[in-house]
Amino acid sequence: MSSSKDRVEQLFSEALDLPTSDRDAYLDKQCGDDAELKRRVQALITAHHSSTGFLEDADMSDSFELAGALRDALPMDEMHGDYIGRYRLLDRLGEGGWGVVWMAEQTDSIKRRVALKILKLGMDTREFVARFESERQALAMMDHPNIAHVFDGGATDKGRPYFVMELVKGICITDYCDREQLDIRERLQLFIKVCQAVHHAHQKGIIHRDLKPSNILVTMSHGEAVPKVIDFGVAKATDYRLSAKTFFTRIQSFVGTPAYTSPEQVDMSSVDVDTRSDIYSLGVLLYEIIVGRPPFDPKELTAEGMENMRRKICQTEPPMPSAHLTSLSEVDRTVIASKHGMEAEKLPRVLKGDLDWIIMKCLEKSRSRRYGTVNALALDIERYLNNEPVMASPPSQIYRWRKFVARNKVAVTVSAALVASLLIGSLTITFLAVQSFRAEELARQEAEKNTEFSEFIKGMFSYVDSLVELQLRQEANTAVIKDTLKETFDRAAQRAGDVSPEAQVELYDILGSA
Repeated sequence: MSSSKDRVEQLFSEALDLPTSDRDAYLDKQCGDDAELKRRVQALITAHHSSTGFLEDADMSDSFELAGALRDALPMDEMHGDYIGRYRLLDRLGEGGWGVVWMAEQTDSIKRRVALKILKLGMDTREFVARFESERQALAMMDHPNIAHVFDGGATDKGRPYFVMELVKGICITDYCDREQLDIRERLQLFIKVCQAVHHAHQKGIIHRDLKPSNILVTMSHGEAVPKVIDFGVAKATDYRLSAKTFFTRIQSFVGTPAYTSPEQVDMSSVDVDTRSDIYSLGVLLYEIIVGRPPFDPKELTAEGMENMRRKICQTEPPMPSAHLTSLSEVDRTVIASKHGMEAEKLPRVLKGDLDWIIMKCLEKSRSRRYGTVNALALDIERYLNNEPVMASPPSQIYRWRKFVARNKVAVTVSAALVASLLIGSLTITFLAVQSFRAEELARQEAEKNTEFSEFIKGMFSYVDSLVELQLRQEANTAVIKDTLKETFDRAAQRAGDVSPEAQVELYDILGSA
């Protein structure tokens, strides 16, 4: 085993020194008929080159398979019973992106079981060594009952770093909640402890950047469930002095787990992440703890490719927890509710309102609209549990409208143009209709005035006619008739200015007759 491993490492190192075009011929010559040896060396070369641009240009699904290709490239470097320093390896517990975790036994004066994490063989590039070392330093800085403690650290004979930490015997938080059929209150109380641990890390200047169920294990201590936050492998320091020494993140390099990653973390062109990125991840975690799945399906995200994944995380609004439950079939809703120990129709009603808004405030696309600190999130959950008013509230209608416009710029622009055209057409038609109505109304009023005036004139001259007739029969004085006519003419002349020219002609015609 050791000879085979050394041979692969030797060919790998020598092939890297050659031009790319000469490597195949070199490997053919050195490996001969040993196809397996050549395959392992080629897989190691592929993983090495991919590590220099981690997920930058590669397809998402292919990038996630790089770790598997590297694992197959070489036989396991450590085996059961091997010693690393004063620790004897007992059982391989698992592996992450660049580290393998073993259960080990401390063999000196202190006898105890520990978890030993060692950098994978072939992952000893500058970037991965820096990230691995950063995790060790980050954990060593923290002292919290809900964060795994670091006991020791060092390097193997070949220079691969390792560190020794508290062995957490537990299961991921979501599995624990479902297995124990915890109700909403119990789940929230457990989640508050997770928030307190993350808040402690933030106070120490550490951002986790990969909070997810598998990195939060629940163990039992004196009959009490104790969540432990582990795996600070992609943590980031907010303290410049620590960051400059141990934390290195390549520009345009994606780190984290897509389904739990904040928009600013997955959008590599945006500003640097801060503690509010962890708040987003905690919101995703709480969403899953409550409804049984994260807001976006992990398999769908990785299958859609990097660009579509970015677009979905950065632009698509997830459904509210209560709305998601309501949309499920009765069978699925019953299964989820049973894990909470309650009836299927009751669970959405419990979530609707404050819990919906607490979770959705964590999941805001703009980090300025999330909780300012993890402690603020924990306090709001405590307010909910104490039946007190929470700080989270639904966004205003104006904010919703702005978000809708941002998501549908083309459709909104076209719709606005159509609405503007319709509005202008409607205003034009309305203006013309008003003008027509006013003209008709003026004509009607003028006609009424003319008719009234004509009746006035006819009435007056009818009276004059009667006086003339009396005078002809010598029953009235001529002077009285003249005075009456003069008064009639004066009154008629005063009103003539209020009527149309046609009415004035008629007036003068009547006066002439008189």
